[in-house]
Amino acid sequence: MSPTHRPPAPVRWTLRLEDTASLDGPVQAIEPKITELFGTGLRGAALRGEWLGHALHPLLTDVTMGSWTSATVLDLVGGAGTQKAAQRLVATGLLTAGPTAWTGWAEWSATGPREKRVGLVHAASNGVAVGAYAASWIARRQGHHRLGAVLALGGAGASGVGAYLGGHLATARDVGSHHPAFDDATV
Repeated sequence: MSPTHRPPAPVRWTLRLEDTASLDGPVQAIEPKITELFGTGLRGAALRGEWLGHALHPLLTDVTMGSWTSATVLDLVGGAGTQKAAQRLVATGLLTAGPTAWTGWAEWSATGPREKRVGLVHAASNGVAVGAYAASWIARRQGHHRLGAVLALGGAGASGVGAYLGGHLATARDVGSHHPAFDDATV
């Protein structure tokens, strides 16, 4: 990188996050249980997608985030006739959030310290998103669609932060299971 080129602010923030040693305490506190629940044995291999040939987590994030994004699109441009569909999409995202998180924790358990720090904040951001979308679903069920839509927008913001960090882990830090056969594949 040239001395006159400064990385974008999100990149600088993420690099600082990777170096935030104060996250090591929380990481060390949860790591044994997370690894036990999601990262070892046949369960860990299945959750990482070893049977598939690459990480299962990105596939599931598409379902969760796609459902929530679709709900927001309906909220913004769909009109009153799409309120029930938006509510169902929020529910779909909530139902898939658990399995999506489990696959993420399985990947997280096999990473290094820098990736674990970022992964912890990624998980926390997504936890905030789940809370906002759960509140959105409840508001919608109680007939408060507009409040549900506003809460969903908050969830979208939190999930956007989580998605950025997840993308960083997957692309910049190459976190994600893959089958060794792809290493030597020629085209």
